[in-house]
Amino acid sequence: MIEHSEPRTAEGEELQRRFAAMPKAEVHVHLEGATAPDASYAIARRNAVELPVASLEEWRRYFDFRDFPHFIDVYRKTTDTIRTTDDLALMVAQFYVDQARQNIRYSECFISMSLHLRRLSAAEILDALAQGIERGQTVSSSRVQFIADISREDPHTQSAVLDLALRGQRRGLIIGIGLGGLEKEFPPHLFHETYARARDAGLHVVAHAGEAAGWESIREAVDELQVTRIGHGIRIIDSPEYAAEMRARNVVFEVCPVSNYAIGSTPIDKPHPIRKMVDLGLRCTVNTDDPAMFSTDMAAQYQLLAGQGFSWDELWKLNAQTLDATFLTPPEKAEYRREWEDFAATLG
Repeated sequence: MIEHSEPRTAEGEELQRRFAAMPKAEVHVHLEGATAPDASYAIARRNAVELPVASLEEWRRYFDFRDFPHFIDVYRKTTDTIRTTDDLALMVAQFYVDQARQNIRYSECFISMSLHLRRLSAAEILDALAQGIERGQTVSSSRVQFIADISREDPHTQSAVLDLALRGQRRGLIIGIGLGGLEKEFPPHLFHETYARARDAGLHVVAHAGEAAGWESIREAVDELQVTRIGHGIRIIDSPEYAAEMRARNVVFEVCPVSNYAIGSTPIDKPHPIRKMVDLGLRCTVNTDDPAMFSTDMAAQYQLLAGQGFSWDELWKLNAQTLDATFLTPPEKAEYRREWEDFAATLG
């Protein structure tokens, strides 16, 4: 786990208790990246999937990320262990349990559909998702909605992912589409038509941008894909002028602090860019991205930021903004907001 925290004090320990106990929302987390290395290794063994390691310990060490391409390689190999509908259903059900354990009351979770379609049919994936949701809802009070993610490095899969998402939308399983993967090599304009079709069908649209490429990638995602939420977007600080435009347009940034340190998007010895993003008036949210892969959780994101000088009031505002940035309806948000207010009232 990436550690950026103050020395242990009574005040610091109280903050940590608050971070664990407070109701939270999350809008940027990947199902596959929330699956622990031990679990993916066991699935690989069960399915006789060949991994580039000889033992569980070597597999764990494989998750010491050198850079963003290495992370993508590990992510794809992890996803490749999923070969059956039961594998995927169990992964979904476990995600509910893990989110509830962190008191994450509501999540919008990416599923890497481009990768799963290599091994499973659209019908099998949707059936597995339905089974996993049903199981998860029986053992957890946390609510989850799912976004079908297109892998940039597999642009030929975008139509199939969209078709799957539309089928999932009709079944109440999918609420949107996303775009992740190798950002520099596969820019947003390659997915323009797919996103237009998704918007026309009423799907929510989001995209990773400004993480492994410059702020211009954010501009292209907003202009070409017409997204209102950007995954990561930390390079926005390189253009205060464009940041001002994003602030005026109320674009949301799905910030994932520990993730950015883990894969080298932010140097380990530098403060996280979210400080400047907040100071620029941008609408930021706090998320885990791939918590199991980075040995982190949601409370750790807030602890990291507290260690870098964020006040409790600032962090509570970020938590509230994350709820506000969800794709829930206004009445649904109001219901959750009462939970947030009830918790705040206990603090005196």
